[in-house]
Amino acid sequence: MSAAAGHSHSLIFTYGTLKRGFSNHSLIPDLTAAGDAAFITACSTAAHFPLVSGPYRVPFLLNFPGAGHRVSGELYAVFASALRRLDELEGTYRGHYERLPRRATEGSGCGRRRTSRTAATRRSCGGRAEGEDTESIRRRRR
Repeated sequence: MSAAAGHSHSLIFTYGTLKRGFSNHSLIPDLTAAGDAAFITACSTAAHFPLVSGPYRVPFLLNFPGAGHRVSGELYAVFASALRRLDELEGTYRGHYERLPRRATEGSGCGRRRTSRTAATRRSCGGRAEGEDTESIRRRRR
């Protein structure tokens, strides 16, 4: 990532169109190439949530912890500039989606848990949580 050591970033959990192989993922390589984002790991939500398909078949989570299933996704570290672009894409500023701190479990579910922000959660699931520094994330993965 391009920012100097010590600059904070957020952890973003992507579970829908921003995941690899889906329609909006093309934004992620752009952010990565600019040094504003880095893939951390594949993961799942620690809790169960309903994942539903909204208008135009766009997936979103409902804020009903314990209902539904653990949702698979990808965890990215992003700096503020990338977060702004993601918020723009997801309509966060227009009130379409919000972010809530959620715990994610790496890999098959028996790994570490981290608090991340969801990238596209329905408006009723709002909030923010700060991430960790990039070096501490990389150390934990070793």
